[in-house]
Amino acid sequence: MFKSIQNKLYIYTTLLILVTVGVTLAFVYKDYFFTVPGIVIFFICLSGLNKCYKRYNQNFIFLLNALENGDYSLHFSETNLSAQEKEINIMLNWIKEILMKARNEVIEKENFLSMIIESVSTGIVIANEKGIVNKVNKAALSMLGLHVFSHFNQLSRVNETYPSLFHNLKAGDSIQISLMTEREELQISIRVSQIQLKRGMMRILTLNNIGNELESKEMESWIRLIRVMTHEIMNSIAPITSLSETMQFLYKSETSGLEELKQNTLEAFKTIHTTATGLLSFVESYRKFTAIPQPKKQNIIVNILIDKVIKLHEAALAEKNISLQTKLPESLTVYADENLITQVLINLLKNAIEAIETESNERIIISADCYPDGKINLNVANSGEPIPADILPHIFVPFFTTKSSGSGIGLSVSRYIMRLHGGKLVHFVSPDGMTVFQLVIEPE
Repeated sequence: MFKSIQNKLYIYTTLLILVTVGVTLAFVYKDYFFTVPGIVIFFICLSGLNKCYKRYNQNFIFLLNALENGDYSLHFSETNLSAQEKEINIMLNWIKEILMKARNEVIEKENFLSMIIESVSTGIVIANEKGIVNKVNKAALSMLGLHVFSHFNQLSRVNETYPSLFHNLKAGDSIQISLMTEREELQISIRVSQIQLKRGMMRILTLNNIGNELESKEMESWIRLIRVMTHEIMNSIAPITSLSETMQFLYKSETSGLEELKQNTLEAFKTIHTTATGLLSFVESYRKFTAIPQPKKQNIIVNILIDKVIKLHEAALAEKNISLQTKLPESLTVYADENLITQVLINLLKNAIEAIETESNERIIISADCYPDGKINLNVANSGEPIPADILPHIFVPFFTTKSSGSGIGLSVSRYIMRLHGGKLVHFVSPDGMTVFQLVIEPE
């Protein structure tokens, strides 16, 4: 295809070289007879080369300009031309077809992805670092209550704090916000990821309506709480009701003597008093659960705090011959309420000791995991029997307990305290089979 073009360029280039060499030799040997004709031929070759390049490059330039402007309708004639021009035009049309095919494939993929994005119920917002929105689907617009969303600043119509909130979101962030629509308040979970493109860093925000899920979890928690509270109250009221009926029968019966009636009455009052005391204790536990103060945070040295908690349980540890190890960095500090975190650690260590039922050199390990972003995980692990699978879903339910003397609020209060700190309390089994309760303390 390029053979004729290459031949023509080769001829002009060869002539230029020969003429240049001839003129140079003429000047060297001072024989100027062929100098003037040589210079004339030299300029003729230059002009020929220039025309050749212009002639065969103008179509290339025209093609590139058209493609740059998105015009793929052009077509170069392939008839009534010289062999060289015909070859060039065939090649240009071929290049155009390849590029047009690639462009159509890209458009087809973009349309397919756009259709997928629009069809999902998850809201998707794609924006650059300046807050300019490049892509947003209908689900996101519906959640945000906007008809057009081209910049984060438009979120001030929804909530005046949201523009700065969305601007400050980083890759890996996960937050929850409330959005008020004309009909209801939505609970929205936002997760952020990012990708580096040629036009800059792009953030991808996914918005999910978790209101139904939260309502379901909340309802489930209320049902469990009511079930436990009903069980405790009924256990306390049932003996009182039974005794009341018995005493009414004895007072109405003529067969009971005065002394016997007096004795039965005293026993009944004693039982009622014991039952009422238990019910008051239960109510007091509920009052404590609902009266936890807001944390007053300060920097706490973790090692000192852990040492205090361990000293409170030295007797129980020695009694069961439990080995306790600490794996903590010396300079580790956390920003938290010392009294509340101490309460959580006391409860977890007490539970860990109680989980070890036999004196068989079991162990408890208190350790910490520190992360570059400032997050700290405090772990209280014990080698006792793991929590049974049927009990595990209920361990954080207030007043749920399998202990005869327990109130059932220790773990629920501990989890609530961690939530007040912006963290969480989680349970898991470690790879070596130890039961672990983990305090997750997020950075400020």
